[in-house]
Amino acid sequence: MDTHAPIPSVPGVPDPQVLAPPEYQPGPDAVWRPPAVYSGKPRFHPWEIPMLVLLLLLSLGGYVTVIVLVAGGSISDYFLLILALPLVVLFARGLMYAQQRVGAVQMTPTQFPEGYAMLVAAAARYGLHYVPDGYVVNGNGAINAFASGHGFRRYIVIYSDLFEVGGTARSPEALEFIIGHEVGHIAAGHTSYWRQLFTGTLMSVPILGTTLSRAQEYTADNYGYYTRPAGAPPAIGLMSAGKYMLSAVDFDQFADRAVQEKGFFVTLVNLLSTHPVLTWRAAALRDRTRAGAIVLRPRKATRGVGSGHIVDIPTPPPPAEPAPGSLPNGLVAPPKF
Repeated sequence: MDTHAPIPSVPGVPDPQVLAPPEYQPGPDAVWRPPAVYSGKPRFHPWEIPMLVLLLLLSLGGYVTVIVLVAGGSISDYFLLILALPLVVLFARGLMYAQQRVGAVQMTPTQFPEGYAMLVAAAARYGLHYVPDGYVVNGNGAINAFASGHGFRRYIVIYSDLFEVGGTARSPEALEFIIGHEVGHIAAGHTSYWRQLFTGTLMSVPILGTTLSRAQEYTADNYGYYTRPAGAPPAIGLMSAGKYMLSAVDFDQFADRAVQEKGFFVTLVNLLSTHPVLTWRAAALRDRTRAGAIVLRPRKATRGVGSGHIVDIPTPPPPAEPAPGSLPNGLVAPPKF
């Protein structure tokens, strides 16, 4: 039987070419360990609340400064248009929600039922008072998902490509991790109107706003991990290599590169990003004993030993570094930076 045929496998639609993985059977020397700090009940990343408070104070200070300057005649009255920002945010959230309601496929017990069941389970697990709406939109090849809200409603949007994982690469665990991640954004208050109002403008400011955004993503990853720990490696594979190649990604080798890849520009790329760079994110999902690296790269290579615990190992050589004399025509490895 060809189990590697790239046949799209949609949750709820049987695919005879997909073989179920064997059930895990612990060995006779297996030892159960209590979950590590970030393997238990989801926690906020330690940088999130301080950065949130800082951005809230800056936003409020900006509002007060504009009003005082206009009242004193130092700047034009047109700057009072900033007071219309609450209506602008309300309008934008309502417009985005309406776009999903009229153009997206809603997950229900009979439509994308596996995704809907994951959504219901995550909402119950995290104490929400209702099941958020779940929508599937045409991804056009993109891998993405997001959470938002309008009024008292909250919803998540999943790009269709997340359901289109073919052959043996199909990983419902990755989808469950991602749905848990998005529901985590809702449970952690990231989709609140007031939060988006007071931080929305500053979230686009490099380093300042992006640091809060990365902390929020780590927090949501904590929810995703708690929802389905086994979904973390395939989710990283999915985001890094795509929907058909995720099973070809060596999770440990990928996470090790968080230690191996270093330098000013590596740090800068992360600082300017709204999401933690994937190698750092993978390292954080492997090592649940500490919060994810937010500014400086992880320093120690590790290996997981269960329940989110790790042991330190010597830093392995870069995976692409060849053994001396193994390349043809006298080629040598590229210089290190």
